Amino acid sequence: MIHKEKILEFLKKYSYKKGDYTLSSGEKSEHYVNCKPVTLHGMGLSLISVAMLEYVEKNSVSVAGLTLGADPLVSGVAIAACSQDREVNGLIIRKEAKGHGTQAWIEGPLPPEGSIVTVLEDVITTGASALKAVEKVREAGYVVDRIVAIVNRASPETISDIENTGLELYSLFTLEELIQ
Repeated sequence: MIHKEKILEFLKKYSYKKGDYTLSSGEKSEHYVNCKPVTLHGMGLSLISVAMLEYVEKNSVSVAGLTLGADPLVSGVAIAACSQDREVNGLIIRKEAKGHGTQAWIEGPLPPEGSIVTVLEDVITTGASALKAVEKVREAGYVVDRIVAIVNRASPETISDIENTGLELYSLFTLEELIQ
């Protein structure tokens, strides 16, 4: 993977904290991972985007993710693809349907129905955000077979549940790599 050590250095410095935390799932943990300080850092996003693009299917026409965590990733991977002469556009999935106009769940240049879309996520813990994105993209008529995350901190049961829905899960790092 391109610049894996530099990305890990950024994540350890800006994204990982050890202490007493309550996660968005309600679970307690001594490990907290917030990738936004890295994905909103110019160099951090650039390195992560190129690395994530390596896991986006070659026939994927778009990358998508649930707002807010995936917003910079979707844009960054689309730009990284463009710099490699690949056409991969970005789609942002709203947490709720737009309350006016088209009442859309998905924003971005919509591809033709049946197109392959890869879902991006910053941190996988329960998989709920990524699975919601997958659900909305599939409901819109697209094919999703893969989720690509920066950090996978999910339990083996969660990973198994995700894979049992027919999805492949790829991550740049595991929680264990961050805490070493």
